[in-house]
Amino acid sequence: MPRYALKIEYHGAPFNGWQRQVDQPTVQGFIEAALARLQPGTHTIAAAGRTDTGVHGLGQVAHCDMSREWSPFRLSEALNYHLKPQPIAITDCVLAPEDFHARFSALERRYHFRILSRRAPAVHQAGLVWQVKHQLDVEAMQAAANLLVGKHDFTTFRSTICQAQSPVKTLDRLDICEVETVGGTEYHFDVRARSFLHNQVRSFVGSLERVGAGSWSVDDMSMALAARDRAACGPVCPPQGLYLAHVTYPVDPFAEE
Repeated sequence: MPRYALKIEYHGAPFNGWQRQVDQPTVQGFIEAALARLQPGTHTIAAAGRTDTGVHGLGQVAHCDMSREWSPFRLSEALNYHLKPQPIAITDCVLAPEDFHARFSALERRYHFRILSRRAPAVHQAGLVWQVKHQLDVEAMQAAANLLVGKHDFTTFRSTICQAQSPVKTLDRLDICEVETVGGTEYHFDVRARSFLHNQVRSFVGSLERVGAGSWSVDDMSMALAARDRAACGPVCPPQGLYLAHVTYPVDPFAEE
């Protein structure tokens, strides 16, 4: 049974997250329904990350098994046809090794978060950024972010409904930059790790925004991490600025031969 790796882009606003739910619109649900149009029966696809309601995908990866071999181009074109008008697109499709698993084969997941700073309401970026009305101190945020890199108990930055067995994770990178755009000043957060706890990235960004705004000091971030207490976390930022940007594998299934 041939296995295909899919690279997927989606706008998260209309969906109750990635994972299939009964009577709720989800990204997984729509892709599996599109697969059923091509091959009758029940389909279950596995993804690299289960993004929450409102979170976007730029480089989500999933795999599916088909009963017969398809040309990857034809499969992606057919899926995109049946996914209309949902804001979901298969941007790449390849025949993958039988042992490839979108989730368990992944070495690193990379998330991107965007904050837009301007007083006027966002128009073109509405639903794609977290908008604040004040400027942020990038150097202070980066100094606080550096404290989070490495292996830590991230209980403070873990949702109370997180199902992970342990709060200990290793954060590979958390880089922040300021970008001047036509629409206003944006702050971009690049967050990388093998795996994440539920709401970990949004908890990081919400607390770092407090440092950038001057409400928290860098020492406050250090104390929050050391507290290992969810009550010590800053506000959890909204989902619309968060993107699953890239997934790294031992061998990139989408690399051109």
